[in-house]
Amino acid sequence: MKFITTLFLFIISSLPAISQTSADTILNVGQKIITLSNFVINNKLNVPAFIEKVKNDSSFYKAFKNLRIINFTAINDIRMNNKNGSLDASLHSLTKQKIKDGCRTMKVLEEKSTGDMYNDLKEFNYYTANMYASIFFTKDTICGENNIVNGAAFSTEGKSGIEKHKEQLKMLFFNPGKKINGLPFMSNKTAIYDDELADSYDMNIDFERFNNTNCYVFKQKVKPNRKGSVVVDEMNTWFNDSTFEVIARNYSLSYDAGVYDFKVNMEIQMTTVGNLTVPAVIRYTGNWKAIFKKRERGIFTATLSDFY
Repeated sequence: MKFITTLFLFIISSLPAISQTSADTILNVGQKIITLSNFVINNKLNVPAFIEKVKNDSSFYKAFKNLRIINFTAINDIRMNNKNGSLDASLHSLTKQKIKDGCRTMKVLEEKSTGDMYNDLKEFNYYTANMYASIFFTKDTICGENNIVNGAAFSTEGKSGIEKHKEQLKMLFFNPGKKINGLPFMSNKTAIYDDELADSYDMNIDFERFNNTNCYVFKQKVKPNRKGSVVVDEMNTWFNDSTFEVIARNYSLSYDAGVYDFKVNMEIQMTTVGNLTVPAVIRYTGNWKAIFKKRERGIFTATLSDFY
């Protein structure tokens, strides 16, 4: 009997660091403490491997790169507000992108703007609108693009002024949760999957149905006593349970570095066209202040359809 008891204790002590609560399970992955729903446990998800996939995910960025090689129609809505919440400027347009012979062009089917959205040269007065345009609008004809993400990286090197700010916004837009070089005072405060920031977040993995797709949803929320010391306040990502591609993501970012500050909320939902995953709805609400620039309070929504 004593031998059996000793053997039982040895087996228990050899298991991963898991503790069972009434509804959930706690798992240690490195320095990260992750709460798993019973459904995830029953599904036998390899959590360490899943975390590694999440950390190195390129499907989110690739979905946007896929827009460079596909036809689509977009409803674009950009609003710039003042500190009282009233509208200073707006742009509402309907655009259509066409791909032909490896080149893409965009036609504006409808457009209405108000306030000082444009200057006299029909250039955007707001870098929030500039960022939007650099992602979703096409000037002239652009050729030779692809949707390859391996080796693709954002960098502020050699850029200044509005182009540098646009690149910084893109880093936060496409790579939330990853370490981002080139962002002063905060490059080491974005990598929420690394052990160095593990004690800053409550993390949990659940299993949900999202847009008729079975998904693992990974949720990370900054602990109240750590808010202000990190960039990603909260991020919820839905991963296809078969392909582990991102099919939706909501995230909130904020930081105050003195010379600049921002508070941004994003919502992205994907759809599938053939074998390509592409964004279908993008919502952004942001308050951004950069040195030597006036504060911008922007809201934009992009609704994409008619993919082929």
